[in-house]
Amino acid sequence: MVLELMDRQTLDFRVGRLALPEFWEDMMEQPHQGDLGEANPQEFSQRLGLPFTDYRLLNRALTHRSYLNEHPEALEDNERLEFLGDAVLDFLVGAWLYNHFPEMAEGELTRMRSALVRTEQLADFGVGINLGQAMRLGHGETEGGGRVRPALLCATFEALIGALYLNAGIQAVRDFVEPLLHSAAYQILTDHKDLDPKSLLQEWVQAKGLASPVYHTVASSGPEHEKTFKVEVIVDGNPYGLGIGHSKRMAAKAAATAALKALEIE
Repeated sequence: MVLELMDRQTLDFRVGRLALPEFWEDMMEQPHQGDLGEANPQEFSQRLGLPFTDYRLLNRALTHRSYLNEHPEALEDNERLEFLGDAVLDFLVGAWLYNHFPEMAEGELTRMRSALVRTEQLADFGVGINLGQAMRLGHGETEGGGRVRPALLCATFEALIGALYLNAGIQAVRDFVEPLLHSAAYQILTDHKDLDPKSLLQEWVQAKGLASPVYHTVASSGPEHEKTFKVEVIVDGNPYGLGIGHSKRMAAKAAATAALKALEIE
């Protein structure tokens, strides 16, 4: 693995750890409270130094659909911006990895990209910038802990990226995101977090000449703001793992982990 081929100082240099901007070091070290009140979008933007000129667009990026249910004057939620931000992040993270890790093979780059854009990692980025404080949520979602829920933080972070791209262009997104990638990539490599269970299962079935694993959502339950999903993974026509989570993605990851255990794959 790449980590084993580098000494600590070389790895630090490769991911830019030694040059991480002081502003972002300070941001990521701030304590964060679980019970957050709603922050003004303009103040949020100015605190992070984001070059927003259209605060209506930023407002939309921070607006969850539960807020629309209680505020009919709000015209649109952030789901379309989430879609756009997801695509922008995939491109920027892929390009950043390609340029910063020239010794990585394609499979390793793919795993690293997956690790950097997965729900938990994007939620961590959201926590690091106090995104939960700025999110516009309905009362029930707020009472249910929506400001600290990983799936919501991830979705809102992607929407924020989409809005920033539309308002200020790709370079503004790059300036905002790349410092976050520096720190996260270092942690992913040192903790082997790039070994995502879904990726490992995919590699195993490919090596065996089998079709890709198929993930089925077999059940969902609970209120809208706190749903639980149950996902089953099928390998070669047989069920090998069942996972439960508060998003389909998290449940699928748990199902892949169960399948790896059943198949005795390290």
